[in-house]
Amino acid sequence: MAQAPTKDQEATQAKTPQQLHQKAAEHHEQASKHHKEAAKQHESGDEKTAAQHALIARGHTVQATEQEREASKKYAEKHDPQMK
Repeated sequence: MAQAPTKDQEATQAKTPQQLHQKAAEHHEQASKHHKEAAKQHESGDEKTAAQHALIARGHTVQATEQEREASKKYAEKHDPQMK
């Protein structure tokens, strides 16, 4: 059974490669923040909160990768007529 697309996935269809790369960068920045917070929580001994931040970071990484993939796909479609 297919999952419903996320907001980011729905929005990628109307975005330019530049916009997709910008969104990917924003997701990477958010992932970085959550990884840093997870590290702080591990250091303080709060494994549960660390795990929560690590999971959030992973979600941002997945979204960034999706944005990157869509940007590359749009570029390829534009510059390789066989991709259409």
